[in-house]
Amino acid sequence: MPQGATPQFYPNYDIPQGAFHGGVGNVVDIRPPQQVLELIPGARAERQNGEVTLWMLRQDEAQKVWDTALKMIAERKIPLRKQTDSMVETDWVDWVSEDEDVTIGSRYLMSMVETNNRYGFKISLIGWRENGQVQTVSTTNKERYNAFMTNLVTTRYDSDVRAEAARRAQELVKQIPITMGSDRSGFPVIIARTPYDVLWQRLPELLPKMGFTIEERNQSQGTVKAKYAAPDDEFWQQVGVKPIELKSGTYTFLFGDLGNRTSINVTDSAGKPVNEALLKEMVPVLSAVVDKK
Repeated sequence: MPQGATPQFYPNYDIPQGAFHGGVGNVVDIRPPQQVLELIPGARAERQNGEVTLWMLRQDEAQKVWDTALKMIAERKIPLRKQTDSMVETDWVDWVSEDEDVTIGSRYLMSMVETNNRYGFKISLIGWRENGQVQTVSTTNKERYNAFMTNLVTTRYDSDVRAEAARRAQELVKQIPITMGSDRSGFPVIIARTPYDVLWQRLPELLPKMGFTIEERNQSQGTVKAKYAAPDDEFWQQVGVKPIELKSGTYTFLFGDLGNRTSINVTDSAGKPVNEALLKEMVPVLSAVVDKK
């Protein structure tokens, strides 16, 4: 240190003085806090005293979460001690986790709550045991395993929503009018009168039926690279369409989002668009494959 310099000390990392009480060693839980997954649109998670409440603006939304919880409980065969229309109290639920040194068990109280025109779903950890021995529920365990159980419910909710969206997409795609048209630049394209996202979900099923083996897909760019091999005569007889004059080889489908419609163009291996006549030939084939589903 240079002569005459005054050393500077900062208290940021000073060990506080005093008599402190708490766990030491392996008793201290150093794992990061369990976060509540935000998988329910419009829901707000509130954590208080270790308990978790999911707040919704509408009663029907809260009811849907409640129904999801009951479904999850039934599918996981979680035993119940009490149940009413707005409350369930579980029996012991055993968990085996890699980050736990013991086999743990927990009991929960789940309920529907309402306050100030808000509708909620609340989860409370009310019982705790380790290796079969009942213990006091600690604050740490409350925070961690209330969030854990909440995430089981929200994950199942998200899964159900996705499954329903996929089912609706399949229903919509059964009735897709397909015609020739033009894109925003005036170039000839095939027009599928269905939203881009709906059609995209069905491409892995539709294109192979037409003889295309998909090699690459990029939804954000709207491209599908596929290798074409002409289907046999039986296929053309089944769809009732004249075979298209398309040579075997690799082609790229280009899909454009036009709002409630989707444009479809095709380029060859050199990146050159196929001619309009070939696109017109593909329209009845694509229509037949969609209608067949």
